[in-house]
Amino acid sequence: MEFNDKKTIVRMWCIYVCGWAAYLLLVGLALQLDELRQGRFDTRVVMALLKSTPNAMLLALLWPLSGYLESMRLALWRIFLIHLCCALFYSVTCYLLIWFLLGLRQEPAWYVWPALYAMMTYFVIAAMFHMVRADNARRRQTSAAQLAQNLAVESEMNALRNKLNPHFLFNTLHSIIALTRKSPGAAEAALFQFSTMLRYILDTEKRGCDQVTLNDELGFVRDYLELESLRLGPRLQVEWDLDDDINGCTLPALLLQPLVENSIKHAFNPHSRPGKIVIRTSVDELTQTLYVRVADNGPGTDPVALGQSNGLGIRTLARRLELEYGARGTLAIKTAPREGFMVTISMPLAFS
Repeated sequence: MEFNDKKTIVRMWCIYVCGWAAYLLLVGLALQLDELRQGRFDTRVVMALLKSTPNAMLLALLWPLSGYLESMRLALWRIFLIHLCCALFYSVTCYLLIWFLLGLRQEPAWYVWPALYAMMTYFVIAAMFHMVRADNARRRQTSAAQLAQNLAVESEMNALRNKLNPHFLFNTLHSIIALTRKSPGAAEAALFQFSTMLRYILDTEKRGCDQVTLNDELGFVRDYLELESLRLGPRLQVEWDLDDDINGCTLPALLLQPLVENSIKHAFNPHSRPGKIVIRTSVDELTQTLYVRVADNGPGTDPVALGQSNGLGIRTLARRLELEYGARGTLAIKTAPREGFMVTISMPLAFS
């Protein structure tokens, strides 16, 4: 931001110098309009205009003065009074030398208008410098606020992922431990499958990027379902309805597995009957929105009771979507007793 401030100041001084040059050019043309029509050019007018250069240099001192007044944090009326006194001093200074050298050749009232013109010039330049400083301060505040917000979002995202990963690891290890009692061979296969899943998590964290491709995320979910099928056997039925054209799009890592885990926990574990999980991906071409849906034919639940539950899984995912995509990242739940449970995630369609 400091570098941007320097560029702004350099640009401001360029505008200041060019503005004075344009002003002198216009005044010179206005004073010699009749001479130019007759094909004459009076260099004395140019020399007279160049004598106003010290005025521009004197007014340039308003830049450090505006900085000092800004640092003092004075009330607005105090700043105005200070500038009023300085404007009076500037207007007198501009014509004091002329009065001393040439004397008062006109009535004193004749000099009122030039003095007022000088004061007006002073206030225009002072206002410009204060506006530049105010804009710089606003930019710094905006940048600092944005940086603080980004840090807060990043910290919360890390905290949410830390809540999610231990939850997944604990449940998976618990399933493998339970499997060792029934089938040691299946437990060994599950451990190899689990190592592949851990590698996916570690690789994601090493990259320092939360985004993965949809294809990679679906592969992770397939590994998880294969691990669960070792425990559940034929009770676990999975239906895939995927749009292969969007497998390269990106989404936050570990977004789908908690939804699948939630369905297995509530739709299969309490019952001995088979159950089905449907995983569907689609895209709305008009709004460029990615939709991912995970549904099961389990017992479902009362939406009111769901809203009052203390579960962190789905709430964590909803918060992650909100932090990542704002209003365009949503998580919608459709459920009712004996009607299954369906979660639909929507987010902007993006490719790496």
